[in-house]
Amino acid sequence: MRQGAMKSYYLFSPWLRIFHWIMVICTFILFFTGLYIGNPFFLGTQGIDPTFAVNNVMSMEVIRYIHFIAGYVLVASFIPRIYGFIINPGDRLLPRPWTKLYWTGIMDTQMHYMFMRGAHRPYLRNSLARSGYLSVYLMFIIMIITGFAMYYMIEPNRFLAKVFGPFNNWLVNEYVVHIIHHFVAWFIMLFVIVHVYMAIRADFVEKGGEISSMFSGVKYMEEEPEDLGDIVSPKSTAKQELR
Repeated sequence: MRQGAMKSYYLFSPWLRIFHWIMVICTFILFFTGLYIGNPFFLGTQGIDPTFAVNNVMSMEVIRYIHFIAGYVLVASFIPRIYGFIINPGDRLLPRPWTKLYWTGIMDTQMHYMFMRGAHRPYLRNSLARSGYLSVYLMFIIMIITGFAMYYMIEPNRFLAKVFGPFNNWLVNEYVVHIIHHFVAWFIMLFVIVHVYMAIRADFVEKGGEISSMFSGVKYMEEEPEDLGDIVSPKSTAKQELR
């Protein structure tokens, strides 16, 4: 990183960063335990060694228990995410399709990623990334709804029956709910692959601390970002280095 040429911008609160890393851990646990629950033999024709199952080390019951715990932890992790959204402008960098900047940003970054432009204009978070993060939040909501709808069928209780039970009828039946849950899980993993690639690419090309920002909350840029107004009030005179 070119020291002295870069300005620091504090974006992400500790609450968002806590949510991010909990979400990362839970997503991988949920995905692989979910694959096993759906098909215990996905690891091969023999599946898990039966002796493990006998000793309850890798039994279906244990795997399901891990899956459910990870699901509850993921749901609970949205509490700090929502709190950060309320208190910190940098945690609210979601798409704003009613603005001109959103659409010009879409075209600008698309041209860059298609190698038709050497670089895109500076953004704290570009329009494509904003749209991607919103889409993954929506996918997590779908996973939570369909997950609890299926969970209610095996662990019925009054709260789950009232809140999530109707989805098994609204979405045709439990089998359709299961199919939706399964395919959305794969879409989330596809997002994860693209997200990791783009974060690493941004760090190498733009040198803005894209990866380290999820530890420090800070990004670095040479030029004033186009969307600086999303974290600084238009009336503020602080359009300078933010710490």
